[in-house]
Amino acid sequence: MENNRDIKILLAEDNKINQRIMTLTFKQMGVKCDIASNGMEALEMHQKNLYNLILMDMQMPVMDGLEASSLIRDFERDTNQTKRVYIVALTGNDISDKEEECLEAGMDDFMEKPLQENLLTELFSRSY
Repeated sequence: MENNRDIKILLAEDNKINQRIMTLTFKQMGVKCDIASNGMEALEMHQKNLYNLILMDMQMPVMDGLEASSLIRDFERDTNQTKRVYIVALTGNDISDKEEECLEAGMDDFMEKPLQENLLTELFSRSY
């Protein structure tokens, strides 16, 4: 993938305001993303679309980001996926006390909200 526009991104975020802000940020970067409003939707959408990058909010209704990430990793193992989706934990709080739990659930990285464009660009390169 040579271009950020080729990356398939899923934003798993239940807060409508955060969805809008992040969607606008991606649009300004020339990148489109799909949105899931909870962890169950994120799991189902990934099973259908096989994203390159999932930005996963930690606290969502129906299913939280930890459980969704763990189930996505189970799906990848069960279906013998050759490329693992890059999952980034999103939180509005300090993540340091949750890092081990995130890694155990299969997350690859951590990012605090609000998202910074320079960090997003770096994530795009990691998820190829």
